[in-house]
Amino acid sequence: EGAGDNSEVLDAQAGSVDEENGRQLGEIELQCGICTKWFTADTFGIDTTSCLPFMTNYSFHCNVCHHSGNTYFLRKQANLKEMCLSALANLTWQSRTQDEHPKTMFSKDKDIIPFIDKYWECMTTRQRPGKMTWPNNIVKTMCKERDVFLVKEHPDPGSKDPEEDYPKFGLLDQDLANIGPAYDNQKQNNAVSTSGSLNGKFFSGIAAGGSGKGRGAKRKQQDGGTTGTAKKTRSDPLFSAQRLPPHGYPLEHPFNKDGYRYILAEPDPHAPDPEKLELDCWAGKPIPGDLYRACLYERVLLALHDRAPQLKISDDRLTVIGEKGYSMVRASHGVRKGAWYFEISMDEMPPDTAARLGWSQPLGNLQAPLGYDKFSYSWRSKKGTKFHQSIGKHYSAGYGQGDILGFYISLPEDTETAKSLPDTYKDKALIKFKSYLYFEEKDFVDKAEKSLKQAPGSQIVFFKNGTSQGVAFKDIFEGVYFPAISLYKGCTVSINFGPYFKYPPRDITYRPMSDMGWGAVVEHTLADVLYHVETEVDGRRSPPWEP
Repeated sequence: EGAGDNSEVLDAQAGSVDEENGRQLGEIELQCGICTKWFTADTFGIDTTSCLPFMTNYSFHCNVCHHSGNTYFLRKQANLKEMCLSALANLTWQSRTQDEHPKTMFSKDKDIIPFIDKYWECMTTRQRPGKMTWPNNIVKTMCKERDVFLVKEHPDPGSKDPEEDYPKFGLLDQDLANIGPAYDNQKQNNAVSTSGSLNGKFFSGIAAGGSGKGRGAKRKQQDGGTTGTAKKTRSDPLFSAQRLPPHGYPLEHPFNKDGYRYILAEPDPHAPDPEKLELDCWAGKPIPGDLYRACLYERVLLALHDRAPQLKISDDRLTVIGEKGYSMVRASHGVRKGAWYFEISMDEMPPDTAARLGWSQPLGNLQAPLGYDKFSYSWRSKKGTKFHQSIGKHYSAGYGQGDILGFYISLPEDTETAKSLPDTYKDKALIKFKSYLYFEEKDFVDKAEKSLKQAPGSQIVFFKNGTSQGVAFKDIFEGVYFPAISLYKGCTVSINFGPYFKYPPRDITYRPMSDMGWGAVVEHTLADVLYHVETEVDGRRSPPWEP
């Protein structure tokens, strides 16, 4: 018995090949967490004396994907669900290869418990518990996880099976090729659930307040698959970002407020020694920010965190409803150079409601109307007034329900901001909130205000139903500008980031704001790469570049 005694399992299963998908189910296989390809352990000479076929509690990167050029393999502590899954998979495969009439259900006392007891050290890095309570716990686990395990408590009437062989357990999904580490299943789940409600405008309590029923909604997305490891929501931190809801942001999250801003973080697979994420060495200590990066979504949407909490955001993150006094929401992506455009439709505008729409830098006050401070510029529905630094000036006629408004900004290419890459946030503190990590950034508003300088040649133009209202602002302050909406009371507006517009401007060149989705990914990737090349943190440094 013990860690090395897995020869019987291997001998019974050796030589079996799944011809349909190229898998070799009879051998110990490992799936790369980056390219998701499967390899037999002996391909890389990995020591398998403490491994079993169909194990899921590991992290593996092949030598092509790992930054060092070597393979990376780490066994992890398995929970009882993973151990039961592995045990039943091995018992099922043994029966298929050895028995004339293969079984799919196995006795708790005669099959499952003896198997786990014999191969405990091969199945998990946990020490054997001193008390023999785990047999009862595995029964509870399998009875609870009905989306993974089949349970049969008593023999059928007239069956010759003795009562003492029961309860029996089996796998709900008999396709053993579906069993793999959590990151594989999470990718499958993410692909299945991406349609979601992206095209609907269904308002939820979560979008409005960021708490309440969201955990159930999030779990639905996570548990949508049918494979045995679909519910593992807290393992494999390297791939935690793939467990996000379809709209790309946690349903429960911290809001930007009280002088702090929060940027969703995900593990950086290109960081030096990313395997440190797999270890418990940071327990009780600050997690190094260089191991993480800003988590970006490739679609430009309204931000869930960068808004006043009282605003209600639709599930597709393209519509917002106001609440009480003026408050603001910014888009998820901003621009620092070039010419950009987006549209807003005034869906509903009851009497005594109002809107101020336009552009805002990240430090614009969310609990105030757009145009309240030096960081934002707006166009008001009432009388068409334009606002900056709380100073209103006549600009155009007003707008109201049914109007389609256009917002154009042109920023020069030669400013310091334009030539800069975005912040990596790797020097910021990481905080944990509802199982997700966020970079926490302090707002230094006074300092930022004093350092503002104009960007000569920049301008903002507003459009109403396809007609330009003229230049509203020119030589605006240099910075990164986000589409922004501020609403007074219960009016409803929807935003269109492109690429297709109802009234596309014809006399100017521009790019739709939707282009910044992948544009931001490119910019942040460059910033992260430069950080790793130029920075050494606590002796960790990226490997040298090879020609």
